[in-house]
This record gives sequence, C-alpha cells and structure tokens, in this order.
Amino acid sequence: MKRSDAVTQLDDRAQLDFILALRRRWADTLYPALRREYEAAIDPASPPGSAAEAIPVIRPLPLYPWFSWTERGQQKMMWRAISDAVAGAWPRLREQLRDLPAQPRGSLTLDPDLELPSWYTDYDIHIQPGGVWSDDTSAFVYEEGAKIVMLRENDEYLFHRLLVETAVPRRSYRRIVDVGCGFGKSTRPFVDAFPDAEVWGLDLSAPCLKLAHVQAERLGKTIHFRQADSRRTGFEDASVDLVTGTMVLHEMPPDAVADTIAEAARILRPGGVLRFLEFAPTGDPFRDATVYEHGERNNEPFIPMLFDADVAEFCAAAGLKNARWLPFDERGGGVRTGWGRRDDWHFPWAVLAAEKPE
Repeated sequence: MKRSDAVTQLDDRAQLDFILALRRRWADTLYPALRREYEAAIDPASPPGSAAEAIPVIRPLPLYPWFSWTERGQQKMMWRAISDAVAGAWPRLREQLRDLPAQPRGSLTLDPDLELPSWYTDYDIHIQPGGVWSDDTSAFVYEEGAKIVMLRENDEYLFHRLLVETAVPRRSYRRIVDVGCGFGKSTRPFVDAFPDAEVWGLDLSAPCLKLAHVQAERLGKTIHFRQADSRRTGFEDASVDLVTGTMVLHEMPPDAVADTIAEAARILRPGGVLRFLEFAPTGDPFRDATVYEHGERNNEPFIPMLFDADVAEFCAAAGLKNARWLPFDERGGGVRTGWGRRDDWHFPWAVLAAEKPE
C-alpha cells in the first residue's frame, strides 16, 4: 500500500480519526452524563467532601463501567493503530533520525550506562506498550499519540507556549533546564521566548531525545539535549536560572518528586525560578475522583500519590520559597485565578511555582 510522507497521514488515518472521535465523545458526552448520575445519587445535605468520599459513590453508577472502558479501550486502540502506522513507515522514519546537519546548532548527549529507575520501566505509562524508552520507534509512537490524547488541541504546542507566556517571569535567563522533555515539545517554546538563553532538555528516554534533537535541528532551534535523571542532572550548583518541566512529576513516586525538586533547588542560582506544568486537585470531589481513577485506567499509578503529596513542603524542605499551585486553562488563558467548572472531561492543569531566595 502506498503511504504518504507523514505518520499522521498514513492509510491508518481513518482509524485514528475514529479513535479521536471516540475520545471526544467520551470527554464531552459520557463524562457530563456520569456527573449527572453522580449528582442525582448524592445527598445534597451531605455531599462527598473529597475525592476519596466521591469514589464509592461513582463506582456503582450505571454509566461508570462504560466511562471506564471507553477511556481505557480507546487508549489501547490508539497505541495499536499508531504502532502499526509507525512500523509500516519505519524505514523512512529511521532515516529521519540520521538526518542531521554536518554542524548541528545544538547537541545530543546519551548515556548508555544510565540506569533507568524501576518506577520508570516497570509500568507501561499511558498504556503505551514498552513505554517511551524501549526502542527508537517508541518516540514516534508517543509523539503521535500525545496529539490524540490532547484531542489535537495541542498540535501546535499551545499548552507549552501558554506556560512560557503566562507562568514564566519575563527576564533575562542565562541557562534554562527542561526536565522530562520527551521529544522536545515542551523545550522548544523557551528558545523562542528567550533567544539569548542556553536551553537544555533532559530526559531518561534515549529514543525521545534522538527525535527531539533531529526535530530541533530541522526547525533551526539551538537546544542541548542530555540523557539524565531529573534527580541527578549533572549541572553544577547554582548554575541555572530556570528549571521547568511539563507533565513529568505525576509519572514519579513521591520520593522521586521530592528528589527532583531538591535537585532543581541545588542547581538554581539565587533568585532562580521553578515552574512545572502539572495536574493538581481542584477541590471538586467528582472531578478529582475521576482523575484519581484515571491513574488506574491509564497505567499512571503515581497520579493519586502526587495529589496526596505535600509538594509545597517538598519545595520548602529544598530551600525554595513561595511554593504554590496556580490553576491553568489550556484552552487559551494559561494561568488563571481558579479552575472553574467545565462540563467536559479535561485534566486539572496547574503550575507548580516556586523561587530560590536571593
């Protein structure tokens, strides 16, 4: 069969479009219907006050098995369809990883001796078979899957640009470090916003870093990628002005989150800035309960742990000040004063913000 030049436009496109439509109906139809069942089932005089209290109410509801199966089922279908598409296009995609200029603008440093932590390798996070670290195809699979998971609303990396535009102070940064950078989607906006800064992207996944490096070079963006653990970055004390990360803390156990924040504090210069785009409890018991349950349905066991952790205390213990969660609207507003209510399913985006004392 003849295939086009882009993974997203292969013969498998119709199947991916079906999966995307299924995910959208899960978010904008099943989710609000489940909320209506929940609201009809609770006692208005003494409603659940937390996610833990809401979960026993939600699980027996008639729609809950459909809601749960549809999320997990479409996720598994998505990875299968994308994996098949990437496998069919692999000879061409493999050549893309070798398509580098003779004199790259940035750099790529891999560590073949790096020991990947068991909490990283023991789970197929997002239900992606083999995770994002197992072989070079996994990076292309993850890149395409991330677009569908975000309902194709982040194809131009709107979420990441909004983080830079609304959550990061506008000042001169000499060095910026983006931990858990994946295939570079979160790192590239910092080059655009702060062209004088030395920008680094760190990740555990060698396949993702290879793809990130190739794409950055193709786009003419100077980024240095390094395979490293966010708990041991390899940077000197007080040598970084901004440490950032996107959707990475919720994929670590609490002790690794605390160690990552402590490492960020170590490498930050006095007055340096920490900003992580993440998920946080909203105070809406129903919404927070469905996110807790999302962790189980989506092979993300550390989401509930992050929700229950005292991340502000992690920051304080590391010597950072003014730690707080800032609600974040990914639809275009960025940082805002509150989450508000939305009838459709969406992640409870928030920015973990803190600073290192002068």
